[in-house]
Amino acid sequence: MHELAAGVAHFQRDVFPAKAGLFARLATTHRPHTLFIGCSDARVVPELITQQEPGELFVIRTAGNLVPAYAPGDEGVGASIEYAVAALGVSSVVVCGHSACGAMTALAEGHDLTDLPAVARWLRHADGSLARSARHAGTDAAADRVGALIRDNVGAQLANLATHPSVARGLAAGTLALHGWVYDIPTGTVEDFARAA
Repeated sequence: MHELAAGVAHFQRDVFPAKAGLFARLATTHRPHTLFIGCSDARVVPELITQQEPGELFVIRTAGNLVPAYAPGDEGVGASIEYAVAALGVSSVVVCGHSACGAMTALAEGHDLTDLPAVARWLRHADGSLARSARHAGTDAAADRVGALIRDNVGAQLANLATHPSVARGLAAGTLALHGWVYDIPTGTVEDFARAA
C-alpha cells in the first residue's frame, strides 16, 4: 500500500500540475475516441502501450479479454460496451489479447480450475475461441498452442462483440470499426489483424 500512496503523492505533486489544463477540460468533457477491451493482466496497460492521454480511451478489462456475446439482462461488460458506443460515440473498438495470457494458457493446457469456480465459469465465454483453435490441436509445442489460442480468442471476441446491438448498428452505419490486436509482452510489439467474424 505504501507504493500506491507514494504514487498518489507523486501524481499530485509532479504530474497533475503539468496537466492541470487537461484535467480541467476532462472535468466537463468525456469524449474518448476508442473503446479498448483488454485483459485484466497487470502487465498490459492500455494507455501505456498506446501512449494515450487521460480521456482518450474507454477501457474495459476482463480476464482473457473476453467479451460475452450479447444476451438480454447482461448488465456488466455489455453495459460498458453499450455506453461507450451508443452514449460516448467511440469510432473504434480494439480487442487486445497478449502473450503469456494466464486465461488462454489454462484453456490451451487444460488446467484444473476446480478451486477457481468463478474463473471456470467466466472462461466459458472462450468456448468459441477453443472451437476456432481446434485446427491447431495437433501442434506439438505448448507455446504454439497457447499462441494460436490467444490469436483465435481475439477473433472470437470480435465476433461476440458484433452481436451487441449498439455495435451492430455502428458497423451497419459505418461509424464504428473493430480491430484485433495481440500485444507481445517481452518485445513490446503489437500485431494488428483484420476483424475475423
